Amino acid sequence: MTHASVPTAHLALGAVNMTAERPADLAAFWAQVIGGRVAGTAGESVFVAAGDGGFAMFFRPRTHPRPADQDTHLDLTAVWGTRGSEVDRLVALGATHRWDVLDEVPWVQWSTLADPEGNLFCVAEHPPVDD
Repeated sequence: MTHASVPTAHLALGAVNMTAERPADLAAFWAQVIGGRVAGTAGESVFVAAGDGGFAMFFRPRTHPRPADQDTHLDLTAVWGTRGSEVDRLVALGATHRWDVLDEVPWVQWSTLADPEGNLFCVAEHPPVDD
């Protein structure tokens, strides 16, 4: 098979799936974070519908011990100049501010937070591009 015969992918992020000790509580937190809404449950599993232009999330009960390391995390993007106020908003919702990286590279600044169950995620902002 050559590259010319491989169809172009037309994919978008549909939902982020997470395990949780308390799926309903974590779903309620993340619904506020992403501007979504809790849209359905099945047993202890909870679906959060996407907010305007965002992504959906699905939470199911954790059936195994929490891993010591987190290999994957969400990077959320805020409008330039609003990262600090977004971090404050998320902390007020129950997140924990862990650290900031403000001068590692010129194209992004970010803050790392943890959700109420300790899952890390970042809030980043990218400076405007000069033409």
